[in-house]
Amino acid sequence: MAQLTESVAHVIDQFAKLPGIGRKSAERLAYHILRVNKAEALELADAIRNVRENVHYCQACFALAEQELCEICRDPRRDATVLCVVEQPRDVLQLEQTGAYRGLYHVLLGRIAPLEGVGPDDLTINALVDRIAKGEFREVIMATNPTVEGDGTSLYISNLLGEFPVEITRLARGITSGSVLEFTNKEILTDALSGRQKL
Repeated sequence: MAQLTESVAHVIDQFAKLPGIGRKSAERLAYHILRVNKAEALELADAIRNVRENVHYCQACFALAEQELCEICRDPRRDATVLCVVEQPRDVLQLEQTGAYRGLYHVLLGRIAPLEGVGPDDLTINALVDRIAKGEFREVIMATNPTVEGDGTSLYISNLLGEFPVEITRLARGITSGSVLEFTNKEILTDALSGRQKL
């Protein structure tokens, strides 16, 4: 019976660690890498190395950035009095595609999930409170995912921010409960942003 070479087995193991990639998919990806020309395979390897070396979290909002601050935080045309709180950097991209929001963001890098061992200290909540304490924002939009954990995270943060003179709103519930912003179309997100409610 034929055995995998050590290198092929290793690359399959690495692909299988990716989210949503099972063993069979990992094998298909590995064999695809072996089929394409060497330059194309090395370009993928360079792209992975490049993103790991050059991309980090924005020092202000924790979205993805290649400089100290992300493009949105550097943009003077953004409304610096409104802050939209989201769970993941990909949520920023999804909301930006609507074109309906022109304020700033704060990325929590997750949500409070006690059953998974994720507490408030594992997120960027302290940095969020520090930003609000500076008094530059008049509104904070809670745009966590409409799940039990997302709603719990919003409630926790809202209670922390209750002492500050900011209006706390949440996205309208045109977004189905239990869904994820990443997979919500831009029309629904636009309606959710424009119909946000006081929390």
